[in-house]
Amino acid sequence: MTRIIAGTAGSLRLEVPKAGTRPTSDRVREAIFSTLGSWGFTGGHRVLDLYAGSGALGLEAASRGAARVVLVEKHPQAAQVAGRNAKTVQRAFPADAGPVIEVARSSVQAYLEGSDPVPSWDVVLLDPPYDLGERELAANLAALPPLLADDAVVLVERSTRSPEPEWPAGLARIRENRYGETALWWAESV
Repeated sequence: MTRIIAGTAGSLRLEVPKAGTRPTSDRVREAIFSTLGSWGFTGGHRVLDLYAGSGALGLEAASRGAARVVLVEKHPQAAQVAGRNAKTVQRAFPADAGPVIEVARSSVQAYLEGSDPVPSWDVVLLDPPYDLGERELAANLAALPPLLADDAVVLVERSTRSPEPEWPAGLARIRENRYGETALWWAESV
């Protein structure tokens, strides 16, 4: 079972696609949002969740006060699940008072290359499949800098067996955390 941990939609259960995704554990999601909170990302931000799967990361951000969240997922079943989960989270807010949540059924690279750089993203969460190649991840990261707000943060969640991502010009690594088999790599826009 996956659930929203905190915020307006806290404790709501989320659907998980039957196959093809690896939901981020509650422990790791709590660590991610504790880190973001300690850096001042407490609400009103624009969040881009790439390789969204069920949408749990982006929807956690929505529950905790993000103003706009886009969940990018190319697999049809997972995108449908993310859409249903987005509606569940939006129902936790008063009418016309919740975040704008959108599901984009697209590959990550196509979404990034076709995106208008406005609005700029404050937080980008990348939780790709662990078997995603390093070259594809590097291309995703290289497409991000023009889409980022000043002082934006980027998180890459990978297996601890994966090497550190190749950070392109415009992104600088600031932190790494490990939780069991999960490595979290943080960068900021520069």
